[in-house]
Amino acid sequence: MTRTLIKETPEKIGEEVLLRGWINRCRDHGKIIFVDLRDRTGIIQVVGGQELKDLRPEWVAEIKGQVNLRPEKMINPDLPTGKVELELKEIKILAKAEPLPFDIGTEDLNLELPTLLDFRGLTLRHPKVKAIFKVQEEIIDSFCRTLKSQGFTEFQAPTIVPTATEGGSEIFPIKYFGKTAYLGQSPQLYKQIMVGVYERVFSVARAYRAEPSVTTRHLCEYISLDAEMGFIESYEEIMETVESVFKNFFIDLKEKCPDELALFKTSLPKVGEKIPRIKMREAQEIIFQRTGRDNRREPDLMPDDEKEICKWAEEERGSELVFVTHFPTKKRPFYTYPDPEDPDYTLSFDLIGKGLEWVTGGQRINDPEKLKENIISRGNRLEDFKLYLQAFDYGMPPEGGFALGAERITMMLLGLSNVRQASLFPRDMERIDFRLSDLKEKKPAKQ
Repeated sequence: MTRTLIKETPEKIGEEVLLRGWINRCRDHGKIIFVDLRDRTGIIQVVGGQELKDLRPEWVAEIKGQVNLRPEKMINPDLPTGKVELELKEIKILAKAEPLPFDIGTEDLNLELPTLLDFRGLTLRHPKVKAIFKVQEEIIDSFCRTLKSQGFTEFQAPTIVPTATEGGSEIFPIKYFGKTAYLGQSPQLYKQIMVGVYERVFSVARAYRAEPSVTTRHLCEYISLDAEMGFIESYEEIMETVESVFKNFFIDLKEKCPDELALFKTSLPKVGEKIPRIKMREAQEIIFQRTGRDNRREPDLMPDDEKEICKWAEEERGSELVFVTHFPTKKRPFYTYPDPEDPDYTLSFDLIGKGLEWVTGGQRINDPEKLKENIISRGNRLEDFKLYLQAFDYGMPPEGGFALGAERITMMLLGLSNVRQASLFPRDMERIDFRLSDLKEKKPAKQ
C-alpha cells in the first residue's frame, strides 16, 4: 500500500490508508486509547485499543487504518484534520525513542535557552520552533525571488578567504595546508567583483564574526543576504531596492506563512508608501529635542537612539521602519562612498526597525586609485586586496549594495527575545552545537 500523507486524509473518508510518522501524544481512556500521529504535513488522531498502550512520544510508527469522520462533539476546529480520525487496523513500530527530558507536546515550549539548544535535535520538532524556520525559509526565498525579478544574478561566495581584510581581530583564522587562512566576515569584496561580471548580483552566504561577547542579537556564524548593483545614479536607488525587498517580505509572509505568524501572535511592520529617510545627524537632533539625551557628537546611533528614532518614525511618518543615512566616513568601511557635498559623511544607510538595525548598505567607491589610498590609510596592505583591486583596475561602474542577516530579520519579525532562537544550530563564543565547557579538548592525532 502506498503511503498517504496526513494532510490528505480528509479527502479519503471511508478509505483504508497507510500513514507513517511520529507519535505526538498518547491519551489512555481505558478501553479506548487515542494517539496523535505527526508527519511533515500535519497531525491526525488515531483511535485504537490496548495495542496502543505501550506507545510513547516520538516513537516512529507505520499505521494502517480507516479514515472516519469524528463524532460532531469531538471535532477539533484548530486542526486541518480535525474533522476526521483514523480507526486503527494495524501498527508497526519503526523506531523507539528514549524517554523525553521534557514534554514537547505543549503549545509553548517554555524552556531556558541553554536547554532549548542543548536538546536541539528534539526541540526543533516542536510546532512553534519549526515555524520559526519555515518563516526564515520564506524570507530567504522571497529575497531571491525579488532580486531575480529585478535582473539580479545569484552567485556562490567563498567562505575561506586569504587575508583578514574586513576588520581586525573579529575574524577566525584556520589552518590551510601549512598556511593561515580565514573564515570570511562577509561576501562583500566578492560581490563587488561580480558586479563587473553580471552588473546586478546577490548571494546567500555564511558569514563569520569572532565577536568576543554574548548578546541577544549577535552570532559568530550567520546567514548573510547580500546584494550589489552596478550603474547606479544615486545611493537612493539602493534604498529603493531594499524597500522593495522588505515590502515583498511582508506580502509573501502574509500569503505563505499565515499559520506560522499566528503561532507567535505577531503583526508585520507597517510602512507607508515610502519608508522615511533621515540623515544620522538629523536623527540625533530629533532625539535630543524629544528626550533631552545629547548624543549629537557620537559617530553612530546608540541603542536607545535607534529605539527612539523608530518611535519618531511611527508617530510622525506612520512607518515602523526608517532609513538613517550619512554615517561618518571614519566609521564606515574603506570602500564606502563619501558624500561629495560633505566628505566627512558617507552615502550609506542603515534600515532600522523596532529599535534595531536590520540592513546596512550604501554606495561604493569605484575609483581604483581612491580605493588604494583608503586601503593604505586604514593600515592595510595593497597586496592583500590584489584580486579585489584587479576588478576595479579593469573598469567598474558606479555601484553599491546592501546586506541583512536572515536570523536577525526572523527574530525581529517574530518578536523573539534572542537571535539564537532564529538559528538552527547557533554558534557563539559559548557554543558549537554543545556548550564549550562540556566539550573535551581534542588531543593531536599521532603522526
